[in-house]
Amino acid sequence: MAFESSISRRHVLNLFAGGAALTLVGPARAGEARIVSLIAVAQKLPTLRQRIDFISNALVGSPYRGDTLIGGPHRPEQFVVRDDCFDCMTYCETVLAAALAHMPEEYAVILRQIRYRDGAVAWRARNHYFSEWSANNCAAGICDPVTLPGGETIARTLTEMRALGPMRTSFTAVPRASVLANKALLATGDIIAFVSPRSDLDVFHVGFVVVDRDGALWLRHAARSKGHVVETPLARFIARYRVQAVALWRPRDPADDVIV
Repeated sequence: MAFESSISRRHVLNLFAGGAALTLVGPARAGEARIVSLIAVAQKLPTLRQRIDFISNALVGSPYRGDTLIGGPHRPEQFVVRDDCFDCMTYCETVLAAALAHMPEEYAVILRQIRYRDGAVAWRARNHYFSEWSANNCAAGICDPVTLPGGETIARTLTEMRALGPMRTSFTAVPRASVLANKALLATGDIIAFVSPRSDLDVFHVGFVVVDRDGALWLRHAARSKGHVVETPLARFIARYRVQAVALWRPRDPADDVIV
């Protein structure tokens, strides 16, 4: 029998029935048509990894734009759904939510669950830091950490967002040499976060790992420096930005949650 994880179809439909109203910001018709089309094609692919690969690739070339989310400590939070432009985090959220959706109407509900702690649309429930994002999404059964040799726990007090106040966090990071030496342990669709050299911040960028047919590693991401979603050889990105360590998570395929 199938085991229903916290992001299962039934759970999504229950959230949809009882959840808060959605606020579509931007060119809603064009965005909705685009994501509906991608979900319709992707749902025919048998694995979550394939669906992530297909949707993330289809969005390559989309414009980069930061600060698209609406809300603040003194401003009501609005749930923003758009796929016409991205920053690195909203790109990952959009792709993951669309890949997990079995039907178009599930997409926004899953996106809300990914972006906010317990799916509650509130500024303080938004996953502002990526270590917070990963911890909450692991707890929700949406992803799992990827373990590589040499991983060590990093503990930091995050203060970049002053309105949130100091936040203690810890996560497992892998040295860059271990990532490149153990590429066979990575898979297309893995989420990779690049550890910040600053002591007040956890990571400075995120994207998807892509493994090509020759086994080479690529980074598919929304790049502010390029102005759009691009693919970059992972080793080149690591060298260019002098990355010392990364953290990795693998989205959990609901099809794998089966008791045999």
